[in-house]
Amino acid sequence: MKKEIFTIVSNRKLTDSVFKMTLCGDTSAITAPGQFVNIELEGLYLRRPISVCDLEGERLTLIYKAVGKGTEQMSAMGKGEALDILTGLGNGYDTANSGACPVLIGGGVGVPPLYLLAKKLIGEGKNPKVILGFNTALEVFYEDEFCALGIETFVTTVDGSHGIKGFVTDALKSCGEYSYTFSCGPEPMLKAVYNESLTDGQFSFEERMGCGFGACMGCSCKTKYGYKRICKDGPVLEKGEIIW
Repeated sequence: MKKEIFTIVSNRKLTDSVFKMTLCGDTSAITAPGQFVNIELEGLYLRRPISVCDLEGERLTLIYKAVGKGTEQMSAMGKGEALDILTGLGNGYDTANSGACPVLIGGGVGVPPLYLLAKKLIGEGKNPKVILGFNTALEVFYEDEFCALGIETFVTTVDGSHGIKGFVTDALKSCGEYSYTFSCGPEPMLKAVYNESLTDGQFSFEERMGCGFGACMGCSCKTKYGYKRICKDGPVLEKGEIIW
């Protein structure tokens, strides 16, 4: 973990409530896709945890949804403003057992960490495919970015206004063979993927966090191997250790 000052390069809307923020700073503590950062915001006691979407040198990309005081404050910030950020938090995804053709499944703001994961898998000579789940066409983001990587990309919307009508599990049933499952999103989606997937996998969980680095124990959850802290021992858990 490192505490660093980052400078905002850009901050723009992707949808009505989802924003993409690019920052510049020391990213050396970020070592795996699926890790997150914790952002200090003026007037707020707790930092705000945001998953890492992309990383290129000193350029850090975060995608977040403006849903409360912290993220609303972030959405109003502009180029040149500074943020105090803890980097290199969480364990991230391990690609060692992914096989040749893993499937990446993201729902809503669970989509961003899969982008850096996809780039890492491609760099390892693997052929991932991705399933992105949203409620409606107005909420869809990053479809073009995944397609630009040359990845077979499936998009689902609950109302059928874009892509496949239904849920990510509907696309999973029809996406062809896959060697492993990586997933990130709300817990009901993760549980559905857990039940429908035909392979081993890793699941990234969203939990309310206090400190973000394992000291307060506020985000502990029970696994088959005892209690684990989502911020420190997670947010990524192996399929075989999860208790629903």
